[in-house]
Amino acid sequence: MKTLLTFAVLAFALFSGTANAAGCLKGAAVGAVAGHVVGHHTVLGAIGGCVVGRHLAKEKAAQKKADAQNHPAPAQ
Repeated sequence: MKTLLTFAVLAFALFSGTANAAGCLKGAAVGAVAGHVVGHHTVLGAIGGCVVGRHLAKEKAAQKKADAQNHPAPAQ
């Protein structure tokens, strides 16, 4: 069961578009390490890390967009 879940997570990470993966891979790596250290919950940590990483990437992109709208680049 654990092997099947691991392959499912890897397939999801590999076949989801790169636009949707912003923050997910880095978060999944950090979450996997943290989950393994805490109690051998590597896959759960990777899934949680992916979700959190994606959320933070979306917030960062929204903040960057808002900054660009509020402070346009100077004309050349």
